[in-house]
Amino acid sequence: MEIKTVATNRKAKFEYFLLDKLEAGLALKGTEIKSIRAGQMSLAESYVLVEKGQAWLIDAHIAIYNPASRNNHDPRRPRRLLLHKKELRKMTSEVNQRGVTVVPIRVYIKDGRAKIEIALARGKKLYDKRDAIARRDAEREQARSFREK
Repeated sequence: MEIKTVATNRKAKFEYFLLDKLEAGLALKGTEIKSIRAGQMSLAESYVLVEKGQAWLIDAHIAIYNPASRNNHDPRRPRRLLLHKKELRKMTSEVNQRGVTVVPIRVYIKDGRAKIEIALARGKKLYDKRDAIARRDAEREQARSFREK
């Protein structure tokens, strides 16, 4: 089972506390999956919207597939996430009751199919972000001093 990571949302771990992770499928058109396999996808500024018993990936950019010419897709169209009803119900209740959000973390190809890893997340406050930056800088300095010895 080979897994090839196509796109990651690097800001997600910095902006949010990731609580619970799920794997979902993506409902795509033919030119979209070809573009994803070529690595032409970005999760920057994308989010997951849960409404009416369905989950949607909003604002993810999948570049147009040049060989398809005029039969291409809209690069920023909403894409449906394929989840089990039980997972959708749990996610909907968490979003409504606990005030968390659903954030896409990474897109990868698993067994020839595009999958997306999403997480229930709670937003970090400014002081949490500063703490993360300070911790990361301290680790970097410690690694540097360790290498110099």
